[in-house]
Amino acid sequence: MTLKDKPKLSPQWIDPRAYKIVESLQKKGFTTYLVGGCVRDLLLGIQPKDYDIATNAHPRDVKRIIPQSYIIGRRFRLVLVKRNELQFEVSTFRREMSEEEKENPAEDAPIGDNFWGTPEEDALRRDFTINAMLYDPIKDHLIDYANGLKDLEDGSIRMIGDPKVRLLEDPIRILRAIRLAHKIRFSLEKDLRQAICETAESLVDTALPRRREEFLKFLRLKEPLLPFLDCHDLGVLKCIAPTLDEAFLADDSRKELVRYMQNYHDYPINADLPLELFVTFTHAVLKSTVMKDLPEPINAKSILEQAQVKSFMKNELGMFNHEQVTLAKALQIQSILLKTKNFEKKGERRRMAILKNDAFPISLAIAQRDHSLSCEQEFFWKKQYEIFKPLIEQSRLENPPFKRKKMRRKKRNTKTWRKPEAKIK
Repeated sequence: MTLKDKPKLSPQWIDPRAYKIVESLQKKGFTTYLVGGCVRDLLLGIQPKDYDIATNAHPRDVKRIIPQSYIIGRRFRLVLVKRNELQFEVSTFRREMSEEEKENPAEDAPIGDNFWGTPEEDALRRDFTINAMLYDPIKDHLIDYANGLKDLEDGSIRMIGDPKVRLLEDPIRILRAIRLAHKIRFSLEKDLRQAICETAESLVDTALPRRREEFLKFLRLKEPLLPFLDCHDLGVLKCIAPTLDEAFLADDSRKELVRYMQNYHDYPINADLPLELFVTFTHAVLKSTVMKDLPEPINAKSILEQAQVKSFMKNELGMFNHEQVTLAKALQIQSILLKTKNFEKKGERRRMAILKNDAFPISLAIAQRDHSLSCEQEFFWKKQYEIFKPLIEQSRLENPPFKRKKMRRKKRNTKTWRKPEAKIK
């Protein structure tokens, strides 16, 4: 295997740590496979970022056999295996509950989604056919219960089972299907596409943190605007992100948003930090819609007091408070970046206060995207930041951010209080 070789589904391309976990469980007599996205990616010639493992070994068995493993979860029990900076999830094959088990649950029935099953039952309860393939790296053998290989060859995202029923079971699958299609450049199968249109409204009842995570995954894609456009076309955005949906409706705002987003990853951005992903995206949306008529200079407090802006950030994207405040501060700093001469007249403490602000690097990144600074101004601020960087780092070490201590709850006295009996004189 050389550096020029393209990844493929073979033992040589499996992470040796994942291979070792599978091998160790198989040696103890347990049926064990690699499953899901890692199998799909290797078949597509993509090096997987992580490896999921499924086995008929119960969590306690896995923990006993595999060192540095920890049982996690209650409703969905699995084992997390730690290997340096990487983690591998090992789950036990599962099955759906039978109708009899649903109607007459046994007293000793498992809690949550912990009904153990066979490899086939486990594969057929997954979401898409291309994610349901299993691979035995020891025998170099692919198992395909859902005909996922054909869909992989056809470039099609197909739901296992009735698409409408499966989407209503978990509406977050709508966002997953759209994201996966754009991640691997596949098309949504027509029945699945129709089902998304019919069930889009069900996303309203899903937990906001789950939608937030899917939006962040959209923003990590090479062309993050495309899945949002697909969501607009399929009627998904009008249900869960009406502000963003509105941006796509008008020609002017759509063109402005496309202009901002077409080079989204060309500028410095840390895709591992939700703050940077959200702030840059939110700025693009607001600049093309509600903020285009705001008077300059922009005030952080006035931005956060706007009901539509606040609702978009908090209720539609699921941004945390500190992320919202950082964006507002970054937009306020924009006017300061244009006044380099005023900055030079300030004393050292006031200059450092501006550069030390957590929102300053993001504000400078926004200005670069906006092309609002001249080359001289951009160079000036980068140079100033480098000059003050040692002082800023020293100041942060001496004055770490205040963290509120978690108060321990006092245990409630559950003993029944009784009035003391009167002493007999």
